[in-house]
Amino acid sequence: MGKVIVVTGASSGFGALAVRSLALAGHTVYAGMRETTGRNATAVADLGTFGADNDVSVHAVELDVQSQESADAAIAFIVAEQGRLDVIVHNAGHMVTGPAEAFTPEQYAALYDVNVLGTQRVNRAALPLLRAQHSGHVVWVGSSSTRGGTPPYLAPYFAAKAAMDAVAVSYRAELLRFGIDTTIVVPGAFTHGTNHFAHSGTPSDGDVAKAYEEFYPGLMEQVGARLAELEPPWASVSAVAEAIVDVVGSDEPPFRVHIDPSNDGAEVVNAVADRVRSEFLRRVGLEDLV
Repeated sequence: MGKVIVVTGASSGFGALAVRSLALAGHTVYAGMRETTGRNATAVADLGTFGADNDVSVHAVELDVQSQESADAAIAFIVAEQGRLDVIVHNAGHMVTGPAEAFTPEQYAALYDVNVLGTQRVNRAALPLLRAQHSGHVVWVGSSSTRGGTPPYLAPYFAAKAAMDAVAVSYRAELLRFGIDTTIVVPGAFTHGTNHFAHSGTPSDGDVAKAYEEFYPGLMEQVGARLAELEPPWASVSAVAEAIVDVVGSDEPPFRVHIDPSNDGAEVVNAVADRVRSEFLRRVGLEDLV
C-alpha cells in the first residue's frame, strides 16, 4: 500500500528527484515548495506534467519552512485531501560558501533558520497527527559534512547540518515509543546534478572575504575542482532519491544510510558515534530506544 508523503524543499535538487522516485514507487507525494504561483510556478507545472505522463500521484503544496503558519497550512491541506500523513522528508536546506569570519551573525542565524528551525516547524505541524496514529516515519536529509572530512569555507552550512543531525538523533529516541521511525539519509558531496554549489550564498562582509584572498586565493574554486575529481564517474544524485525510496519502503527502516561516492569518512565516524550512543542508552536503562 502506498504511503502519503510530504517532501520539503522539493522544487529542485534532491527534493525534486525524491518526489518523482517516491511517486514512481507507488506513493502519494506532496512536493513542498515556496512561491508555487511565483518563481516556482515552472517547477509546479513540470511536476504536473510528470504526474500526468507517468500516471502517478504527485502534488505541489505551498510550504515555506521559515513560516509556522505555512507549515501548519500545508500539513492541514494534505490531511484534508488524503485523510492521513505517513512520512515527512526533511530536505529543505541552503548552502553558503566563503570564509567563516566574513559571514555576519545574522547570516548564520538565517541559515540555521532554514536548515534546522525549518524542520522543527514542520515537525510541530505534523507530529501531533503521527503521534495520534501511533505510526509514521521521519526522514532527515543530512550531510556527510557533519562527521566526515570537511574543507574550509563552508562553516555556516556545516554547522547547521550538524545541528540538524543532533536534533534528528534526539527525535529518534523520543518518537520510538509512539511507533514513529526515524532515518537520517547522509549524502556526500555531489558536484553534479544539483544546484547546491551554484546557488550557494556568499558572505555579507566583502572586505573580510577579500582579506582572506591574500593567503587563500581561489580556495573555493580549488575545493570545488578537487571534489569533482574525487567524485567517481558513476556517481549520480539519483542515488540519494533511490535511498529515500528504499528506507520509506522498508518494514524496518534503518536509522542511518550513507550515499557518499567520494567516501569522505563520515560512515566510519557515524558508525562509532551511533554505537557509543546505543551503549549509553543501555547503560541508563533505555534499551527499548536503541
